[in-house]
Amino acid sequence: MSPAQAPPTARVDVWLWSVRLFRTRSLATAACKAGHVRINGERAKPAAPVGPGDRVVVRGGERERDVGVVQVLLKRVGAPAAAAAMVDHSPAPLPREVFAVPRRERGAGRPTKRERRDITRLRGH
Repeated sequence: MSPAQAPPTARVDVWLWSVRLFRTRSLATAACKAGHVRINGERAKPAAPVGPGDRVVVRGGERERDVGVVQVLLKRVGAPAAAAAMVDHSPAPLPREVFAVPRRERGAGRPTKRERRDITRLRGH
């Protein structure tokens, strides 16, 4: 197969930055060096080639991302084009639990000893 017919590939750190999984290419490179990026189950170095059909798993940040490569990108593109260049196989993010923070009524005076202990326990001290 001649070089003109070879399937297109890109460096994994460039592709991760291009599809907006990382804000900067430096962060993508650091994640690869730290072992947080895997291509088809294998740990990936920053210069590892990635092409259509590959599966890239990125740990770190808010959650683990599992994406499939649909299109190789070498430059950062807009969000709609980035979404079209990958297939997200990640599980849905967990809902953020909203809990009511107990508040004292204004003008209620100093907290009692029991209330102070409850406040300390709530803060985790």
